[in-house]
Amino acid sequence: MIYDISQEVFSCTVFPGDPSPVGRRMETIESGGICNLTELTMCAHNGTHVDAPYHFIDDGKTIDEMSLDAFVGDCYVVHHTGDVTGEDAENILEKASANGAGERILIGGKATVTADAARVFADAKIKLIGNESQTVGPENAPKEVHMILLGEEIVLLEGIVLKDVPEGKYLLNAAPLNLGGCDGAPCRAILIEQ
Repeated sequence: MIYDISQEVFSCTVFPGDPSPVGRRMETIESGGICNLTELTMCAHNGTHVDAPYHFIDDGKTIDEMSLDAFVGDCYVVHHTGDVTGEDAENILEKASANGAGERILIGGKATVTADAARVFADAKIKLIGNESQTVGPENAPKEVHMILLGEEIVLLEGIVLKDVPEGKYLLNAAPLNLGGCDGAPCRAILIEQ
C-alpha cells in the first residue's frame, strides 16, 4: 500500500505570517488557448515541505546541496501527543532502531519536538525527522530546535499528514523540488508499506 502523506497545496496549512499558495490560469483551452497553463506563486515552506540548513544557518547547505539519501529510505512512523521530551526521543529511537528504521523518524499527532529531544536526535545522527506541524519545534520559538537539528544537517520534513498511517516501518520518498540556492522546498511525500 502507498500512503500519500502530503497536503494538497492550495488548501494547505500555512505557517503564521507566510503567504498562502496562489494558482492562476494563464491560458485555458476553454477560452481558445492551445492548452491549460497554470502560474504558481508560493513560499518554499507552504504545506508539506523540507527545510535545508540554510533556512536558519546563513552558511548552511541549500536544498539543492543536500544529498537525496536523506529524503529517500526506510523510516519509522510513531504517534505522539504533546511535547516530545528527551526521554521520549530515546524511546522513539529505540523502537525505530529495533525495526531497522532508525535513520528517519516521522512523528504523527499534535507533537512538538523540544530542544532536549532535538539533541537526542542530533546525537543519534539521524538523517531526517518529520512531523505534522508546519514547524518541528515550538511555533512561537522555533529557532533553537531548528539550529540543533539543521546544525547537524538533519533534514526537517514538515507539514506531513499521518492520521491514517499506522505506527511502523515504511519506505519514505520525500524528495524535494530542486530549487537552486533555496532554504527549503515543497515535496510530495509518500510512504510505501513494506
